[in-house]
Amino acid sequence: MATKIRTNVYLDKELKEKAKELFKEYGLSLSDALNIILAQVVRNRELPPIEEVIPEETLRVIEEAREGKNIKRFALEEFEEILNETAGSS
Repeated sequence: MATKIRTNVYLDKELKEKAKELFKEYGLSLSDALNIILAQVVRNRELPPIEEVIPEETLRVIEEAREGKNIKRFALEEFEEILNETAGSS
């Protein structure tokens, strides 16, 4: 039997409650369902289809980046400057 551990994860409150209701209909606890999902991810070595939850615009940008489109190359120093500017504006 597998060793079980307790862990903390931050979840959207409303999403968690809706998921718990759905899993309950299948006779599963939230822990049971998450273990099933994690086992599937590990077994398949990939995430389940997520196209439905990622905005179409984001998927388009990811695809363009994979194709080498709309990518600006810059030095590490420039990237650090951008990070510092972003951190300073928060």
